[in-house]
Amino acid sequence: MKCPKCSADDDKVLDSRSARDGAAIRRRRECAKCGFRFTTYEEIDRDEVLVVKRDGTRQTFERSKLEKAINHACGKRQISKDQIRSMIDAVVARLDGDEIPSSKIAELVMDELHRVDEVAYIRFASVYRQFKDVAQFLSAITEIVRK
Repeated sequence: MKCPKCSADDDKVLDSRSARDGAAIRRRRECAKCGFRFTTYEEIDRDEVLVVKRDGTRQTFERSKLEKAINHACGKRQISKDQIRSMIDAVVARLDGDEIPSSKIAELVMDELHRVDEVAYIRFASVYRQFKDVAQFLSAITEIVRK
């Protein structure tokens, strides 16, 4: 692991512990060259999962794309980075099988967003469901209010 301060690749692990409800391992490291301490996370690589898009094409699942979409929906909301990580972990943990429709991933994301922040949920839903007019926004908001 390269040191973020001096780019040396010689470090030692000071501490390892479970993180994100067992979905990752947190490692506290120290650079042998400059003494800088930093934290890394190790998690299961789910890249073997294929996402089946609306048009039938298949792409390798990338956690970074999921993170980008959730971050975009949560922009300028009072949602912590830990909450976002927890949502991502929850979605990834619920992915099962070798091929998953993008619609299932989107539904899992909307479930998590609805639980955490209704405005972020509406933002994500408006893009995923491709709202065409204000009536569709009102319908989605009415659905939230009824729950």
